[in-house]
Amino acid sequence: MRFYPASLDALLVELENLDETLALFDSLQQEPIFGVQELVPAARTVLVHFRPSAISSQALAAQIAVRDVHGKVREAGKLIDIAVHYNGEDLDDVARELGISTEEVIQRHTGSDYKVAFCGFAPGFAYLSGGAEFVVPRRSTPRTRIPAGAVALAGGFSGIYPQASPGGWQIIGVTEAKMWDLERDEPALLQPGYRVRFHDAGPLVNKTVSVAAPNRVQPSPLTGDYLEVVSPGLQTLLQDLGRPGRAGQGVSASGAMDRGALRAANRAVGNDPANACLEVLMAGLTFTCHGQAVAAVTGATAALEVRTAEGHLLRPALYAPFMLQDGDQVSIGSLTAGLRNYVAVRGGFAREPVLGSLSTDTLAHVGPAPLVSGECLAIQQRSGGEAVSVSEQQAFDMPSADQIITLDVVMGPRSDWFTADAQALLGQQTWRVTPQSNRIGIRLAGDTALERTITGELPSEGTTVGAIQVPPSGQPVLFLADHPLTGGYPVIAVVAPYHLDLAGQIPVNSRIRFNPLGAFEPVCPALSDETDNS
Repeated sequence: MRFYPASLDALLVELENLDETLALFDSLQQEPIFGVQELVPAARTVLVHFRPSAISSQALAAQIAVRDVHGKVREAGKLIDIAVHYNGEDLDDVARELGISTEEVIQRHTGSDYKVAFCGFAPGFAYLSGGAEFVVPRRSTPRTRIPAGAVALAGGFSGIYPQASPGGWQIIGVTEAKMWDLERDEPALLQPGYRVRFHDAGPLVNKTVSVAAPNRVQPSPLTGDYLEVVSPGLQTLLQDLGRPGRAGQGVSASGAMDRGALRAANRAVGNDPANACLEVLMAGLTFTCHGQAVAAVTGATAALEVRTAEGHLLRPALYAPFMLQDGDQVSIGSLTAGLRNYVAVRGGFAREPVLGSLSTDTLAHVGPAPLVSGECLAIQQRSGGEAVSVSEQQAFDMPSADQIITLDVVMGPRSDWFTADAQALLGQQTWRVTPQSNRIGIRLAGDTALERTITGELPSEGTTVGAIQVPPSGQPVLFLADHPLTGGYPVIAVVAPYHLDLAGQIPVNSRIRFNPLGAFEPVCPALSDETDNS
């Protein structure tokens, strides 16, 4: 085993092959290590999230290093049969790459069973091993959109895209089977350990497959206190602290981009700090209060206004509670610094959680849909509870577009895939935040691209929030809350957890400078397996 830093609270364990990886994953599930919070298995790695207050990375590596990863074979699981129309855009290219006919590609792909090794990338996306054992490279240029139901190959795996999304796998066919359905008891059709058998469903008559998206639920008429959205602005989402612990289904945690601001908004109105708030991107939200409410707005520096039902204009302070009466209209105006605001109401919003959370994951399409004009948000009724807080403050100065924002980074886990000059360049030059940035990640542009010393493909492996992944262009992408669980490009460094809230507030066209906390070094297991509980 080899151990690499993947953040201040994450460790990447690399093994020789998939069998060893799954054996370690099973071992860590059956006999957990104190302090470990979540495991993300992949092709040859297991990403281990842990609490640094409970165990150090060196002590964790020491306990993992003694696990037996040889000679263990998973028991055969449930068999899922999937009908495929083999008319994918890349079928001919795959046949040429393998040196066989398209007919033989289909025959071999349907000729033996696959196993679900692990899930990642998106909810319901399963990495299927075995079967035909095809090994084909990803596309040199990823597609911006791959349709739901696409059956594809990459590396030594087969996979099925559960929803339309960008991707670089080679498409050989399409299926109408739904990989992810929240109406099922188990939303993911394919679970780790399951077996999969493909069969040829013949030509696709209509040339496309449509996998229906869930309809927006029509709520019942509201009778209590509620907010009515007049304008949602560019994007307003419900967000809480996310849904950690669901990596086995390919579901990332998601959650608020600035968690400190979300907690502060909730404390200001006397809520549990983990309650869901409205996350408002680049201002523009306007809503009307029906009934009464106590509200607070935190996050980006914005012009906050309340137009009362009598026509008076009030300007409440950010990070402070204010009272709303029936007919009062609240507007979050232009920003002077930061990117996102958080709106809390005392009692919280009365919405049904999805997989235990009200967070909206924009990559996975899990959680409530973005707010639209005319939508009404019921407020939970409550009596008593915590008092409002009038002492909330920003945790940091909100960044503006004319600033250079410094983010501390941990080098690794794949810094050694880059030249020494590229590793130094990461922290020496500034990186511009491009308009293509979103909740999935910040796309960066620098004057000089990062050059790799290892040019081969990286087998898919787990990624963390804050990971700085570098595609072939050499221009990095900083993963944020809605990032995919696994990725296929090397991560040169990871933003320190204490700077993630700041990263979530960086406006477009700002410049970022990365500050390495030290040189890249693999993690050496401690001489003893004592945990650090001090």
